Amino acid sequence: MYSCIIEKGKEGDFARSRVEGVDASVKDLVEVCGNIRYKPVGDALALLEAASEGAFPILYRGNNRHLGHRRELGGRKGRYPKKSAKIVLKALKSAIANAQSKGLSEELIVMHACANKKAEFGRLSSKGRRNYSGLITARVEIVLKEKEGAKRPEKKAKKEAKPAEKKADAKVATEKPATGEAKPVTETEKPPTPEKKAGQKADAQAVKAEVRADDRKLESARESKVEHHKEEKAPLPGRKPVQKGK
Repeated sequence: MYSCIIEKGKEGDFARSRVEGVDASVKDLVEVCGNIRYKPVGDALALLEAASEGAFPILYRGNNRHLGHRRELGGRKGRYPKKSAKIVLKALKSAIANAQSKGLSEELIVMHACANKKAEFGRLSSKGRRNYSGLITARVEIVLKEKEGAKRPEKKAKKEAKPAEKKADAKVATEKPATGEAKPVTETEKPPTPEKKAGQKADAQAVKAEVRADDRKLESARESKVEHHKEEKAPLPGRKPVQKGK
């Protein structure tokens, strides 16, 4: 497993993306990465989108034993690895997004694209059989670099600061009034009059009376239910009541 090494202090000139633990064929991923290496980003995107839909084959320079020859590749050997093409396309789009966040130009080249074996998980068949089939996962890494002489987009100017007059007005609005000045008394802060107090007491007493009446109604309903339940469970004439065991 290897990775692209970038010199210290030059990380801002490159954009990197990586996909880890992918359940896909390492050989297919290697060949897909080899087809986009050292190509402009636009051409790499077009190739991967066509390959992920099965519209264009991928050239296999290695791992091509018993492969068919493709007319689109000029009679060379190739295949249609849709799954691997989708994975590499996802990694490439992530690298492009990272380049935009860093402020790089749109004229980018795929400087590095590789796929390696990540890990192998042992799998045994059930019921004590000894058929072993390991689950192999892979990783994909893509590094983008600007073309020579490419101009980066200009950074947007920061928003202008608020004028001093607005700041002064805000400070005056937030300042508290002096201690000697009398604050205006609102209606909520005025003490209640005796007439208002009497009205509030009358309202409270009326509410309490309504609550007590509701409680009495509930109690009478409960008592009537209990009496009705006792009448239903009365023993039939000529039969002895059932005696509960000790």
